[in-house]
Amino acid sequence: MIEISPQRRTEILDALRRGTVPAQGLDALAVGLDRFVDTFDEELDRVASGAGVFKAIRGEYGAGKTFITRWLAERAKARGLATSEVQISETDTPMHRYQTIYRRLVEQLSTSTVRTGGLRTVIDSWFFALEDEVLAGGDVDPNNAELLTARTTELMEQRLGSVTRTAPAFSAVLRAYLAATNADDRPTADGLIAWLGGQPHVAAAVKKSAGVKGDLDHDAALSFLAGLLTILRDAGFGGLVLVLDEVETMQRMRSDTRDKGLEALRKFIDDLYEGRFPGLYLVITGTPAFYDGAQGVQRLTPLAQRMHTDFGGDPKFDNPRAVQVRLQGFDLDALVSVGARVRDLFAAGAAHPERVNELCDDAYLLALAQAVTGELGAKVGIAPRLYVKKLVGEVLDRVDLFDDFDPRRDYKLTVADTELTVVERNARAATSPDDIELEL
Repeated sequence: MIEISPQRRTEILDALRRGTVPAQGLDALAVGLDRFVDTFDEELDRVASGAGVFKAIRGEYGAGKTFITRWLAERAKARGLATSEVQISETDTPMHRYQTIYRRLVEQLSTSTVRTGGLRTVIDSWFFALEDEVLAGGDVDPNNAELLTARTTELMEQRLGSVTRTAPAFSAVLRAYLAATNADDRPTADGLIAWLGGQPHVAAAVKKSAGVKGDLDHDAALSFLAGLLTILRDAGFGGLVLVLDEVETMQRMRSDTRDKGLEALRKFIDDLYEGRFPGLYLVITGTPAFYDGAQGVQRLTPLAQRMHTDFGGDPKFDNPRAVQVRLQGFDLDALVSVGARVRDLFAAGAAHPERVNELCDDAYLLALAQAVTGELGAKVGIAPRLYVKKLVGEVLDRVDLFDDFDPRRDYKLTVADTELTVVERNARAATSPDDIELEL
């Protein structure tokens, strides 16, 4: 069993009680991901050396797409990279609006020490690194604040040369931010960081201090991303893992919005391959219908060509180095394996670990798995979320809290529609293949 701190264990179990994927500690729960480890680590190393990498992950609902991307993000942060996860949606974050994706990226920017909203920390670390480099030259007195700021600004401009040519506002705001920070003008500095992160409604006076107008637009957003990657690298971070989750939602958008989104994704991938974003590991997730269906990737031939991967053979021979990889989902054995990891994690912090292990042995875990999948139309692939939610919140907690509770005798599984996702409700209600509502 992987060593987990009491605080991390509590956070993981609380997330499982809610039926959500934990934000951290996923190595303790990972089952069936061994075949990806070496390739993902190699690709993370390439990113840290300045390469750009793209990976498309496919899997049915419940196959573990969110889990594997967060697991990958944990591995990335352990290697010194930053990460961010953006949910694609029609109203909030459509794929074709780069400025919105950039804003959400910055809001969710995470490092090994900052969970979300890490832009300011990264930029401050970058300026400290630039100042140290200036002082290392030996020709600037550290007590001469004016000269130190001037030389630091010059070095900043050199590092952002290519970005400044396409998006001069990026360096202009950074210059103004450094001046506001040195002047201890916190409100202006806060406003400039917000504008640099793509936030709208920044005060006009703040923008005037940097000589910029309006909000970040579509055309400048990718240049800002390139600038952010430069800052991350100079600040000591190996790069950025950016996950665009649930891209299959584009299939349900209006045809014009969908087409613009697919074209935007194609351009993003091409820019990455052409070297515009060194140090970026771009990951997208989607269902097989998105990659193979007429309303998804196949609708745009150039995009389909870039993502094409042959999945016709035995899944055990799938190539993890391919541009597109598939998740197999769960069978009962895998579901019980996850249950055993959750039980062992729970028992490590339980008041009565011996009762937990005795009353929730593997035979009981199998019985509960069969009961949960039975409630979901025998669809094991979509059962993990509900299974671990029931196991932690309705079985393990009670075994630990009540000396006379025996789950075989005192617990009967009940499942309310209100606690299910749309996909889980559809599977539960289906009595024949024609009853299943398909996500198109």
